[in-house]
Amino acid sequence: QVQLVGSGGGLVQAGGSLRLSCVAPGSIFSVSAMGWFRQSPGNQRELVATIDSSGSANYADFVKGRFTIARDNAKNTVSLQMNSLKPEDTAVYYCNLKFPIDFIKRTLEYWGQGTQVTVSS
Repeated sequence: QVQLVGSGGGLVQAGGSLRLSCVAPGSIFSVSAMGWFRQSPGNQRELVATIDSSGSANYADFVKGRFTIARDNAKNTVSLQMNSLKPEDTAVYYCNLKFPIDFIKRTLEYWGQGTQVTVSS
């Protein structure tokens, strides 16, 4: 069973910063794409940022210029640095891992337990 362990959420005032981290199993981390998603009450889970195995990152428009995703293959960790936080960033943030199994052309997907981020106005 693949476990993703997230940390770093909390309460912050608007304009503040938080850093989320997620540790994944070392056996599959370096070849996997990693991402952060979020879900607020009454809304669907949405993509925040992704980073592939080569380190190429993509961001949702609503976080561009404010959030930075990074991976450390030596520590099997993906992080999300969140700056200039807004009240609308309040959500549960989930770490995501996509592990490709090339010989059967499938991708296995795993989720962390979620960490709450609350931004007060």
